[in-house]
Amino acid sequence: MTAQRPNVGLYVHIPFCAAKCSYCDFYSLAHREDKMDDYCAALTAHLREVAPRMAGQQVDTVYFGGGTPSYLGPKRLAALLKTIRKSYRLTADAEITLEANPDSAGDVKALKMLRKAGFNRLSLGAQAMDDDMLRAIGRIHTAAQVQQAVSAARSAGFDNVSIDLMYGLPGQTMAHWQRTLESAIALGTDHISAYGLKVEEGTPLWQRRDSADLPDDEAQADMYLWAVEALGLAGYQQYEISNFARPGRESRHNLRYWRMAPYAGFGPGAHSDFGNVRFAYERDLDGYLAGEMRLSEREEILPRERCMEYIMLSLRTAEGISRTTVERTYRKPFAGAEAVFRQLADHGLAAPTESGWRLTPRGFLVSNAIILQVQQAVFDAQMAR
Repeated sequence: MTAQRPNVGLYVHIPFCAAKCSYCDFYSLAHREDKMDDYCAALTAHLREVAPRMAGQQVDTVYFGGGTPSYLGPKRLAALLKTIRKSYRLTADAEITLEANPDSAGDVKALKMLRKAGFNRLSLGAQAMDDDMLRAIGRIHTAAQVQQAVSAARSAGFDNVSIDLMYGLPGQTMAHWQRTLESAIALGTDHISAYGLKVEEGTPLWQRRDSADLPDDEAQADMYLWAVEALGLAGYQQYEISNFARPGRESRHNLRYWRMAPYAGFGPGAHSDFGNVRFAYERDLDGYLAGEMRLSEREEILPRERCMEYIMLSLRTAEGISRTTVERTYRKPFAGAEAVFRQLADHGLAAPTESGWRLTPRGFLVSNAIILQVQQAVFDAQMAR
């Protein structure tokens, strides 16, 4: 009897933006609207070409990310989703997410077209609810447009709406952050992501980082811990370091990344983890339009790497790490990790679960160091056998 293949997710990258934000390190391009139709044609061909390789699998999540996918317009987006529906076996309850910036998501008519086409989750890149903070990072929308976009999404029939926020912005104080988060909570969205600003090398913000008046690590930690508490009191459950949802509204597509479920990416810069191979396409729009789908990276994942990855990703989630998974799936001893977690628990950084351990919010703040410590403990214990 042939084992059933797992469900897969699709990620569709839309690289177009109205303007490039000062902190953005994603593959996104401003002022390339003239390439949109050609890009949709190339994406359509790519989607159709890959589909036969997934003939025996169902797709339960589809995510249009960017860039600013909503900038592509409802007709193009609907056509791309129609191609996916025709070429792949979507489950009846598939989660289909569209990322949108508030300035391009305030038209109820356009959103109704998208909802009718099958998009059922909208993720709004708000980042702040303060016009001064928005200008400081090069965002072109206003706080009022965030409110308008949420209202328009509800009027269009979207019952699953998320907003992204950022803390640690130039000149941001705790009072600024509290006002932003309180305003976001008042919108009544189903999901809130709260990310600490990362100043990536090569971005405009990197060039002026020394004069940008960025909050220090301690100030960012205080903002994060306040957000965890405030969102919990407002009914949002933390399920990953930076992600909070009302019950049942977790991002199923993002969960597949953290649970190492397979996904296939389409478009320049898109990543895939499929068939035990991780790969990514080059960040080259013109090459992609010419049919040159070159890979920027390709790696077959060995069992040791999968175990290391499991430790890293599981400790980013509220579910935490499972001792059974480490011992039975990856055949590694958990005793060394157990000792590490007991020490962490003494300092309020970890807590036991029914199946293993999870990090506390304070533990999440230093998760990178903890993850390395746990990985080392697991593999040291194996070597000692």
